[in-house]
Amino acid sequence: MILTVLHQTRYEFEAPVGGIIQSLRLTPAKCEGQKVIDWKIEVPGAVMGTLFRDGAGDYIQTASLRASSDHIEVTVRGTVETDDTAGVLRGHRERVPPAAYMRNTPRTEPNRAISDLVEAALTGHDAAPALERAHLLCAAVSEALPYRPGATHAHTTAAEAMNEGAGVCQDHTQVLIACAHLAGLPARYVSGYLNATEDGTPHEASHAWAEIFIEGLGWVGFDASNKSCPNEHYIRLGSGLDAQDAAPIRGLVMGGAEERLDVTVVIKAQQQ
Repeated sequence: MILTVLHQTRYEFEAPVGGIIQSLRLTPAKCEGQKVIDWKIEVPGAVMGTLFRDGAGDYIQTASLRASSDHIEVTVRGTVETDDTAGVLRGHRERVPPAAYMRNTPRTEPNRAISDLVEAALTGHDAAPALERAHLLCAAVSEALPYRPGATHAHTTAAEAMNEGAGVCQDHTQVLIACAHLAGLPARYVSGYLNATEDGTPHEASHAWAEIFIEGLGWVGFDASNKSCPNEHYIRLGSGLDAQDAAPIRGLVMGGAEERLDVTVVIKAQQQ
């Protein structure tokens, strides 16, 4: 499948700031299942750093706006050829060992509700293969947290989402990571894009899902929001310990002014 992406992010500040430095994890990962045909990141007025690949195998680039400004805009345009790998991440070069993804952060720290969810999902399946247990956890999170936009916010933790009883892809992913850790499975947060409508209708499609490490198979993606594994409708950007760590855009503003954020992501698809 051929997916075209238009991703526009604009930050507007209440008063001009002295400068802005951003870390951009906006270039698709190099792995089987996705091949970049063309890709361009534009940040008007900014000095762009050299694109590099970190230890987790993800591409990162910096953008620095050194002059006083009341806004910054990041535009991504590109085309990616995708294939279905049944959720298995293959051909992705990385040096970070899976065990490094057994660490919880404040956003993925489990509470009693998450512990109870894991116990209920895995009762009677103690001897089941790791892949089966991962699927059971994904299904349990999907059932426990109905998709409800506006139920949570950008800084909501896994524990808070469970207490709320609803959430969006960020919450599903962080709760699933917490569940996987309790089950002894390394897990991480993945950010990317999803072509959610197969007819090619434009729509907002920034997305997140989890990857769980299965011994003998490697990293496998689990999308609890859609009760599925990533396929040819997904584009993988980067990964991290949680939503903040894997954020496509992270930055530092010199001046501390209040900001307003507008994001538009449009994906169009066509069969090969």
